[in-house]
Amino acid sequence: MTAPIYLDNNGTTPHDPAVIEAMRPFLETEFGNPSSSHWYGIKSKKAVKKARSQVAKVLSCKPEEILFTSGGTESNNHAIRGIAHTYKNKGNHIITCSIEHPAVTEVCRYLEKDGFSITYLPVDQYGMVNTEDIKEAIRPETILITIIHANNEVGTIQPIAEISDIAKENGIIMHTDAAQSIGKIPSDVNTLGVNLLSMAGHKVYGPKGIGALYIKNKIELEKLFHGADQESGLRAGTENVLEIVGFGKACEIAADNLDKNMKHMKELTDGLFQGLANQIHSIRLNGHMEKCLPNTLSLSFKNLEANRILEEIGLEVAASAGAACHSDTVEISHVLKAMNVPLEWAMGTIRFSVGRMNTMSEIEKTIQVVTDAVLMLRV
Repeated sequence: MTAPIYLDNNGTTPHDPAVIEAMRPFLETEFGNPSSSHWYGIKSKKAVKKARSQVAKVLSCKPEEILFTSGGTESNNHAIRGIAHTYKNKGNHIITCSIEHPAVTEVCRYLEKDGFSITYLPVDQYGMVNTEDIKEAIRPETILITIIHANNEVGTIQPIAEISDIAKENGIIMHTDAAQSIGKIPSDVNTLGVNLLSMAGHKVYGPKGIGALYIKNKIELEKLFHGADQESGLRAGTENVLEIVGFGKACEIAADNLDKNMKHMKELTDGLFQGLANQIHSIRLNGHMEKCLPNTLSLSFKNLEANRILEEIGLEVAASAGAACHSDTVEISHVLKAMNVPLEWAMGTIRFSVGRMNTMSEIEKTIQVVTDAVLMLRV
């Protein structure tokens, strides 16, 4: 049986073969602890140092500004909780938006129980935050603004550089969750102007269980784990050398091939959308038409249920739903709700997220499979 075409790269990505090869020695022979001073430890320490430089390259920052974590969720937790507790004497107000990943919204809800005030800004029909809303939400006690760089469901890219300028003008720390951005769009922290940025290895063809947090020099951050002095004293615990090496290699590849991969993925999503739109009526594109990740296509099929579509195409195409449909209820994602997508559209939302390993022939096959399924369900 042939494996389904994989179009869920925003969920996770396959390992790049070069990443696997870079990791192999640290799975087979190079087992040393980077904190050890002998021969075995020195080799691992050098590998971690190299990986830190590789990750820094994709962000155009200094290697010492990279903190390795267990993934995007930990990076977001450390950034938001760390700033909240470090600067709580200055204020207790945080600004975020209504379409953040749960790794941000759940942290904010936790902090609300701890006495912090959170403003959840709305978005427009395209999933875009209004910078004027941010200006109006700022209070004397605002200490942090955290806005996602690119949304994982609909792909909308937020005006992070503009928001960072607003934050800087008001003496506020700026954080962005860029887990979906790395390797898909430029993510230069100097251009974005952020103080903190979260990354995840498995979104960029690296291993799961590894990520990083960019912390601009001179930004104070409360430590997440207590113990020894690994990771500049901010994250105690022996470094995950195997996955750090893989993540570093993945970031190096992403940085070296960004323009080519952006063009390739955009051609695939454009082809998929046009192919489906030419054959299926009552189809809706969610997200911003221009300011959108090149690999992400959120499509709604009117008056259909997402799970029924996925059931029909599942043996041939792997994608994800924007709505969870049950026997008597339809649970719409918080992103589609925030964008005010009408129920008759939202309930039939599928996210197709292509990757750099996908081909146009796979897209052509997907167009036929999805078209057949939708037309059959509408009979």
